[in-house]
Amino acid sequence: MNESQLLKIAEEFGSPVYVYDAGKIESQYKRLTSAFKSVKHLKINYAVKALSNISILKLFNTLGSGIDTVSMQEVQLGLAAGFKPEQIIFTPNGVSLNEIEEAAKLGVQINIDNLSILEQFGTKHPKVPVCIRINPHVMAGGNSNISVGHIDSKFGISIHQIPHLLRIIENTKMTINGIHMHTGSDILDIDVFLYASEILFETAKQFKNLEFIDFGSGFKVPYKPGDIETNIEELGQKLSDKFNAFCKEYGKELTLAFEPGKFLVSEAGHFLVHVNSVKQTTSTVFAQVDSGFNHLIRPMFYGSHHEIINISNPKGRERFYTVVGYICETDTFGNNRRINEINEGDILCFKNAGAYCFSMASNYNSRFKPAEVLWHNNKAHLIRKRETFDDILNNQIAIDFSNKKEKELVK
Repeated sequence: MNESQLLKIAEEFGSPVYVYDAGKIESQYKRLTSAFKSVKHLKINYAVKALSNISILKLFNTLGSGIDTVSMQEVQLGLAAGFKPEQIIFTPNGVSLNEIEEAAKLGVQINIDNLSILEQFGTKHPKVPVCIRINPHVMAGGNSNISVGHIDSKFGISIHQIPHLLRIIENTKMTINGIHMHTGSDILDIDVFLYASEILFETAKQFKNLEFIDFGSGFKVPYKPGDIETNIEELGQKLSDKFNAFCKEYGKELTLAFEPGKFLVSEAGHFLVHVNSVKQTTSTVFAQVDSGFNHLIRPMFYGSHHEIINISNPKGRERFYTVVGYICETDTFGNNRRINEINEGDILCFKNAGAYCFSMASNYNSRFKPAEVLWHNNKAHLIRKRETFDDILNNQIAIDFSNKKEKELVK
């Protein structure tokens, strides 16, 4: 997609609006599968939480992907998008036994990361295949806020609890068909990831009837020009060699699985906003836009960087701006950024807006959630309508305080 096409989308659908490039999603998917082409059985399960629009899920379905889900609602979205139950893995955290049983009834692959829930489920449903999420106590992510493999993480069953885990399996006679880990996001050091994989291989040897090993994901993408990223081709070669050697030792061809989200959709996303005003203070020039952390919370929540460009004036003289939103809180998208000269009415584009952006949006300040558009085959397709005031009122119940009984209730 180019800037003129993005401008036309903003004109046609208004702002703020999320735009996703289907071609980029497809190329990232193919890049990942090509990196592991030497593995006989490879399974990519797209992480629905990154971007859960049903049209995006349908696109992944056409690519041959499965999906990784973390809630019953995501499972239901996957089924509505055309995925078969066996193409869905359910990897929740902190949910009740009832929710896991509900997912199991649908026939999806269950992934459990809690010894107590594992024992309860195995006692009641010993024949239902279960994957186990292991915490290898390895931090492969570059940001402590999104690294989930550390020893105090709420995710996974500690490798130090393997004896307890094996005792539960022996006592319940439950069926374990997969082993899983996820160390965190923004993986840069491939050797650290490979070290964690060795821990998972050693753990896998304890289970005799595995069908797959799931290495999670967390591959880093570039957020600005010249930024470093996970060398997926190098990782593919090195991990494939290790995996194939393990399968030979294990005596069975297993499936190598991943659950990428950001890697597949982050760079495909663009968030377009309208400049409401340009405000000069004693030391700062603010570009105030028609959005806030109600639409894009990652910069405030994680300190994440999104490149901001002025697509209305791409050749203008560069100046320094602090780009802020219209929420009555501190909602700074970018501080002292060098951007082509901004005027009121311009359209700014936030890059890397595909993953964990719309999916984390809210109605804070009673603002509407934005529209979503998919750019596919050189055409813009509306895949989510912009909300209206009726959507804000939906599910709210207004009490009639003019009613005599209600007046007495208030007193």
